[in-house]
Amino acid sequence: MHDADRVDITPEILLKAYAAGIFPMAEDADDPAIYWVEPKARGILPLDGFHVAKRLARTVRSDGFSVRVDHDFDAVIAGCAAPRRDAERTWINARIRDLYGALFDSGYAHTVEVYAEGHLVGGLYGVSLGAAFFGESMFHTVRDASKVALVHLVARLRAGGYRLADTQFVTDHLLQFGAEEVPRHVYKRRLAEAIAHTADWDVWPRGTIIDGNAALAALAVERER
Repeated sequence: MHDADRVDITPEILLKAYAAGIFPMAEDADDPAIYWVEPKARGILPLDGFHVAKRLARTVRSDGFSVRVDHDFDAVIAGCAAPRRDAERTWINARIRDLYGALFDSGYAHTVEVYAEGHLVGGLYGVSLGAAFFGESMFHTVRDASKVALVHLVARLRAGGYRLADTQFVTDHLLQFGAEEVPRHVYKRRLAEAIAHTADWDVWPRGTIIDGNAALAALAVERER
């Protein structure tokens, strides 16, 4: 679905769109229009069977990064919207920032933030609805920071009783974690089941710096012997 006509999208309409399996994008940061997207094949991360490579597990356990949630939404979405080496344009425009900022203020949008020496070096944001989490975008300025954020995200989703982790599309980056594509009709069935239930994003209290060992334990990742 692709409709570039300007419509009066509100946070409430945005949540209804997610519940129907639709999400918004913009052509680039300078284009004020938003269009709706409904992929024929949808990317998801299996909450059971999420793969963490040994090297990444060591990084998660190390004290090189600290991880927080919902601390600085504006900085995270700015990081996600910043130009990248692999892409000249970003799909996050001012309207996207405003809409997801409103969802954050109302408790539906969330961030996972990765810090090194007190500086934000990576993170992600997404939307929580029922027992479904819709990942929107991630970024990093230091190697492995976005991967660490993703590990902590999935650990929180598992610990909080979520049933669906939506990645919208499958990328090479996500394939290493076990991401897979499912047909639209399968996705919609799983989506309906997930949003009919409740989950606890705050299974670990906000403001807490989450220990990497706790995150890996939630993912049933064993410590190397």
